[in-house]
Amino acid sequence: MGAEPPFGAIFDWDGVIIDSARLHEQSWRRLAQELGKQIAADSFIRGFGMKSPYIIEKIHRWASDPKDVARLADRKEVLYRELVAQGKIAPLPGVVEWLHRLHEARIACAVASSTPRANIEAVLARIGLGQAFRAIVAAEDVVHGKPNPEVFLKAAERLNMPAQKCVVFEDAYVGIEAAHAAGMKAVAVATTHRPEELKAADLVVRRLDELTVEQVAGLTLSL
Repeated sequence: MGAEPPFGAIFDWDGVIIDSARLHEQSWRRLAQELGKQIAADSFIRGFGMKSPYIIEKIHRWASDPKDVARLADRKEVLYRELVAQGKIAPLPGVVEWLHRLHEARIACAVASSTPRANIEAVLARIGLGQAFRAIVAAEDVVHGKPNPEVFLKAAERLNMPAQKCVVFEDAYVGIEAAHAAGMKAVAVATTHRPEELKAADLVVRRLDELTVEQVAGLTLSL
């Protein structure tokens, strides 16, 4: 691949590295139960990939005062980490293989997610992939959530790579939109949505180990 890495790899977290949808949904339901609230049937999918405070205020409409929103968001993440500690969690199929290929090609990897850092670190400790990522940009590192590109632009900066040389791996509509807004190519992983629903991405796969380094490097050549 030559002396200089052909691209920087930026990964969304939930639905790309791990499948934590079930645990997130359980944590939202536990919070709703604590509050004596109801959750709309489609609220989980509508909020997928978005920051918890936004979900609390705009989707669930449980609070509007910033202090109350922050308190409920913190509680939701505590409940999530309790579920992580109690249950089984593993990388999605193909993740370990793909990260190994990137490591062999000396391609720097980062996580860029609307997930709080403590959640990411708790899971990395469980699945043993802490050394796979040079940088983590988490919810508390950004002001604007996806589809704003801030999280991906910060990840590129921490990888010391120009945005146009980075490729984002995403599973959510808002993430693909954010990647393109950052001037990056987007590879969609069909874990949360069907492949035909992810046509906005530059490439769609069912699992990451379908990819080759050369194939992904080719995406950045068209920029």
